[in-house]
This record gives sequence, structure tokens and C-alpha cells, in this order.
Amino acid sequence: MNYVYFSPHFPPNYYNFCVALKKFGATVLGLGDTPYDELRAELKSAFTEYFKVEDMHNYNQLLKAMGYFTWKHGKIEGIDSNNEYWLETEARLRTDFNIEGIRLHQLDTIKQKSEMKKVFQSAGVSVARGRIVENLDDALELIKETGYPVVGKPDIGVGAANTFKINNQDELRFFFETKPDIPYIMEEFIRGNIESFDGLTDRCGNLVFFTGHAYDSGVMEVVNNDTNVSYYSFRDVPKDLEEAGRKIIKAFKVSARFFHFEFFRLHESGKLVALEVNMRPPGGFTTDMFNYACDFDIYQEWASVVVNNKMTAPFTRKYHVCYVSRKFNRNYRLAHQEVLDRYGDMMIHHDHVPGALAPALGNYGYILRGKELEPVLAAQKDIQS
Repeated sequence: MNYVYFSPHFPPNYYNFCVALKKFGATVLGLGDTPYDELRAELKSAFTEYFKVEDMHNYNQLLKAMGYFTWKHGKIEGIDSNNEYWLETEARLRTDFNIEGIRLHQLDTIKQKSEMKKVFQSAGVSVARGRIVENLDDALELIKETGYPVVGKPDIGVGAANTFKINNQDELRFFFETKPDIPYIMEEFIRGNIESFDGLTDRCGNLVFFTGHAYDSGVMEVVNNDTNVSYYSFRDVPKDLEEAGRKIIKAFKVSARFFHFEFFRLHESGKLVALEVNMRPPGGFTTDMFNYACDFDIYQEWASVVVNNKMTAPFTRKYHVCYVSRKFNRNYRLAHQEVLDRYGDMMIHHDHVPGALAPALGNYGYILRGKELEPVLAAQKDIQS
């Protein structure tokens, strides 16, 4: 199998995907803009060949690279970065080179939040009230139904970029005066906690790995308010979360891909409301958290699905694993070394966060694990206090 791994140097832990592909016999072809000599040794060892382009956003350069790979190695059978930022570029290359996976014509429902909402509804999953708003009058008509506050966010967007909570008519007018000139969807503000359903499917759409996470706050609040974030994995995924997740997998026809589905769990009723889908693994260190929770290797299992269409072995969620962020512009009661001394028995990893991810994931991240949730959450609160 000839597999092109796109932008293999970022995020830093994703080099493991390339290493695993090679282990399962794939010809791994790297395509990126980082000089070869600056790549980590493990990537160099995984690649059969690496093609450096000057600009990853220059599609003609990417076409040249893919054409070269095809000429030298034969038909390309897969391409991915497991990174949402490159989803559209990869779909375009798959379309142009007739490669299996998400193609251009499939992007609308997985990139546009307004289209996602339609698919959720067709699958029988609840959604927040909202729609595309083109002007102030459109928004005021919606707010007659929902009331304030509302959330305005790009119909196509990654993370919480250019997303705003709007509390009154003055803020609404300011929003329309200053927002970027792109389509925006406006929705009622949901009072609830965020939960995610995450996992991996095979080529037939079968769910081969899944888990779930609970978040203490949303990305919008963390980025806009410059606060900390923490989230933890379930040992036992809530039944309704799994049921909703399976419906969405079927509705979106998720095939041979990671997925990250986000929901609100309403404070008052406890019911789930679908927020959005992402056809990639959850970001940051979460793939490593999969491994710490199950004592397995998700990078290897992904490669096994890509090459052989099956996992190597069953999985078991043995631990709760919690990500705890801290930002350098804040003062904390415990110094870094004190955190390590106090919680070393449950600290399985800690590291600096790449700069591009820091607004959402903090400047430094600690990963805790334990079989019981309460001690893990107590440590999380202590570290962030």
C-alpha cells in the first residue's frame, strides 16, 4: 500500500501514525513543508520517501508532489494527516488522484455546521435551535424564538475561531458591524456541559474503537476568556452518548476514519444535544490519552485498520484519563515541581503544548489517570487552583 502522510511533523505526537504504517508494511510517503533534516529521526526511518514543498497552501506544488509519488511508486491508495485543518486539501487530492476516502462532494455535510444540523435531525438526534443569518433582521427573527443569549459562529470553522456569545441587542449590532464577511450560523446558547463521542471505524463503517470524554468548559469559553481547560475519559461510556454516536456514524457514513462528535448535556434535563462532527481524532494529546486509558497503541490499531481493515485485538477501557492545562500568564498555588511531587503516582505524562494549540489547550499539559474518577478530578482542581 502506498500511503501519503500529509504534514507529518504536526502535531508532534502524530509521527506515531507514520511509524505504525511502516510496521504494517505500507510504503509511507511524507509530504510537508519542513526540511527533511529537521524531521525527527522516527519519521525519517518511517518514510520510504519525503517530498518537501515550499508552501502547503499552493495546490500546484502539491499536485507536483503527488504526481511524482505516483510516477515513482505507483497508485496512491491513501492520504491523510488526521488533522482537520487539511481536510479540504486532502479531499481535493483524493478527488484528483482517485483515492479512497472523503472526496470534495462529501465536504458540505462535514464542514458546514448548518448542513451537519440537517444530518443530525435526519438521524433523530436533537440539535440546538438556529440557522444561517445573513443580516441583523434575520438574527432578530431567530432571537424572537430563542431569546438571548445566542452564539454566532462561522458556518465553516475550526475550533472556536471568530465565535461569539451575544447577550443583548447592542452586542448583536456590534457583531454584525465587525464580524468577518463569511457565512455565519446563529444558535441558541445551550446551558450544559460538553461531552464527546470519539473513536475509529473500519472501511465498512463498523465501529472498531470508541470512547467518550467530559469537558469542564467549551473551546469558545477557553479561547475567548483565556481560561484553563480540563477533560477526562469515561471508563463506561454513557448509554445515550453511545447510542447518539452510533446513529451519527451511520448517518454520516463514517468509513475507515477517526471521528470526534461533540454534544451538550443539558444542565436541567440531562439530555444530549448534538453540537458538531469532526472527521479526525480529537486534538492535542487525546490520541495518547486513548493509549493510557486502554493500555494499547491506537496508532498501531489505526494503521492495522488502514492496511488490513481490522484491529489487532479487542480493547478495554481500564482507566479514567484526564488532561489538565495550565497557562503561563496565570499564577497557581502549586509550582510545577510541587505538582509532580504530589501527583507523581497518577501522572502518566506532562509536556509543553505546541504554540498553535496553546490558546485552547494551555501552554503546559498534565495527563493523569486512575481507576476511580474522584481522586483524578480532585488532583485536576488542585493543579489548576
